[in-house]
Amino acid sequence: MELPQLLALVRRGDELAWEAFVRRFQSRVFGLAYHYTAQAEDARDLAQEVFIRIYQNLAMLPGEQGCLPWIIRITRNACIDHLRRRKARPPLWDLPADEMFDLRSTDRNPEEAHLEAVRKTMVHRALQELTDLNREVILLKEIQGLGLEEIAAILEVPVGTVKSRSNRARLELAQKLVAAGMGA
Repeated sequence: MELPQLLALVRRGDELAWEAFVRRFQSRVFGLAYHYTAQAEDARDLAQEVFIRIYQNLAMLPGEQGCLPWIIRITRNACIDHLRRRKARPPLWDLPADEMFDLRSTDRNPEEAHLEAVRKTMVHRALQELTDLNREVILLKEIQGLGLEEIAAILEVPVGTVKSRSNRARLELAQKLVAAGMGA
């Protein structure tokens, strides 16, 4: 089903359309939340919270062009709120990095799966070392695939700032990865 039709049905309260809407965007919401929190359980909880917020605000659901940026803005705000709460009341322990990725695979051998998991861990750690704005620009542009104007609107900064930050963020990320031994 095309997005405009789906949005129209969701606005009318169609339960099957809502389920299809959630399925369509749940991996993006979870992925973004995971990049902010670095914990799968927190990301799942945040994704659920985001869809509750969206459902409660269906009247404000934008059209096709504004839908994804709106969802990402809600997700980003929920993640920032979560991180502020967590900072105010830190957890008693952190999950080990090896528990962050599921290594089971049906199409690769264990060594390839392990190398990919190690690369993901290194990239994830390097992302965590970036400044907040640079990390957000990388997440929104390179991972979520948003355009410069959409990112500028979400971050509430000029498009020129997003362009320059994007270049700086990629350079900073590359430097972190080379320093961690992941250079080409």
